[in-house]
Amino acid sequence: MSTTTSVTTASVTGAPAASTPAAGVGAVGPGRSTPGTTASTRRAASRKGVVRPDGTPRWAELAARATVWTTVPSGLWRLALGVGIPVGFSGELAAVFEDNTPGWGTAYLVTLSGLAEFLAFLTMGLVRSWGEVVPSWIPLIGGRAVRPLAAIVPAVIGSAVLTYLGASALFGGWADQLSDPEAPQGLAAVVMTLCYLPMVAWGPLVAAVTFAYARRTLGRRR
Repeated sequence: MSTTTSVTTASVTGAPAASTPAAGVGAVGPGRSTPGTTASTRRAASRKGVVRPDGTPRWAELAARATVWTTVPSGLWRLALGVGIPVGFSGELAAVFEDNTPGWGTAYLVTLSGLAEFLAFLTMGLVRSWGEVVPSWIPLIGGRAVRPLAAIVPAVIGSAVLTYLGASALFGGWADQLSDPEAPQGLAAVVMTLCYLPMVAWGPLVAAVTFAYARRTLGRRR
């Protein structure tokens, strides 16, 4: 109806009729950009799985998850040892484990495995909101912003130590331990090695996730 009126008015007065843009179509003049282009690009990247809305790269998310799993096989191996399952030790070493597992040796091995898994899980904080804002349920400091360096410095030190220990074990440490006649041999040695091998990647993975966290959080403060 409005279009007909405009045409009629134009024909009477001789003035050009004003064109009304169709619904949902924005007029974009020279030199103008469509509003929301940056947001649309980010959403598209998020849909493709390249980066999350908070700026965390997808690869960092995957690396953090992989970090959690690096300590699981060795933890299960220690738990088996802790409940008295033979894992290949012989001689005096086997006698020591038999005398203390189940027992205080079990408590020690369970605690060690739990501590390793807890430390590995902390890496998830570098790709989660609780790595930037302290969870509200924590007394006194809950809800406060986490200073980036408070997370970056310990993570860098931890990754350096873990990388050193992993490299030392890989290049000589394990061979020296397995050369002990009372250490697991044959298939038992292969199983033990395969259980501990993922831990070699623990340090480098933490370093990679820390790099992504530092790049994201320190970049916002500039």
